[in-house]
Amino acid sequence: MISKLISEIKKKNAPIVVGLDPMLSYVPSHIQKKAFDECGETLEGAAEAIWRYNKGIVDAVYDLIPAVKPQIAMYEQFGIPGLQAFHRTVEYCKSKGLIVIGDIKRGDIGSTSQAYAVGHIGKVQVGSKVYAGFDEDFVTVNPYLGSDGVKPFVDICRQNDKGIFVLVKTSNPSSGEFQDRIVDGKPLYELVGEKVVEWGADCLDGDYSNVGAVVGATYPEQGKLLRKVMPKAFILVPGYGAQGGKGADLAYFFNEDGLGAIINSSRGIIAAYKQESYANYGEEGYADASRAAVLAMKEDIQSALDAR
Repeated sequence: MISKLISEIKKKNAPIVVGLDPMLSYVPSHIQKKAFDECGETLEGAAEAIWRYNKGIVDAVYDLIPAVKPQIAMYEQFGIPGLQAFHRTVEYCKSKGLIVIGDIKRGDIGSTSQAYAVGHIGKVQVGSKVYAGFDEDFVTVNPYLGSDGVKPFVDICRQNDKGIFVLVKTSNPSSGEFQDRIVDGKPLYELVGEKVVEWGADCLDGDYSNVGAVVGATYPEQGKLLRKVMPKAFILVPGYGAQGGKGADLAYFFNEDGLGAIINSSRGIIAAYKQESYANYGEEGYADASRAAVLAMKEDIQSALDAR
């Protein structure tokens, strides 16, 4: 699966993933009104609003980007209708040729991790038939439980040509409370990076592994170190834009071949119309504002790579 992602990155010249993380407050009022008129001010109405919002953004940017990353919590807050909107979003994005990275951050004891993996990137047996549940292409995985929690995902990846991104050094301010702790002379995030290499050794798909890592754009020095620790792991880099990451911080997340990383921006793109830079688009032009934000992000990242 990583080879397919790389192919799309090369085709669109954009190592970019758009995070489809919709809060209801991001959804323009005209979309909310139409959804509430049809479904009421209900969970179903909220789910319909975020689905329509997502569709508008995807229609505006799918030709520019290789992948999207829907964050499942933003859908789960609306209960079962929200999960239905998540599923519709995944299916629609795949119909537009986009790679889908399900940001689910799962990881549990072995049997539970296997169930998570089956539900999101595998297939489940129902009587004589087999079904794919949410059917993302990649998912994010929390390694806190160790190999027991990660290996079921790796096994499902091998069986179904899917991929995972393991949380290594996350972009949030308090990540260092645990991830920066020194263990046997190394920060914990470096030890997790070494395990990513181990877990991914049997999952190579060309020059890179289907087992990648999450390393935040807000920690460029750690990213530089981890790039060397994990030469064959693709790095998913959150934290660009709204969380403070800039293109100039990101060059060393990439390998010398210009590959090896994909940069995520969520509200910096999907809520671009709320920013002063794109305010002229207005609510009605929210999707066009998202497209403009993607183009600006592409230029920023390319400039950083050219200057490396």
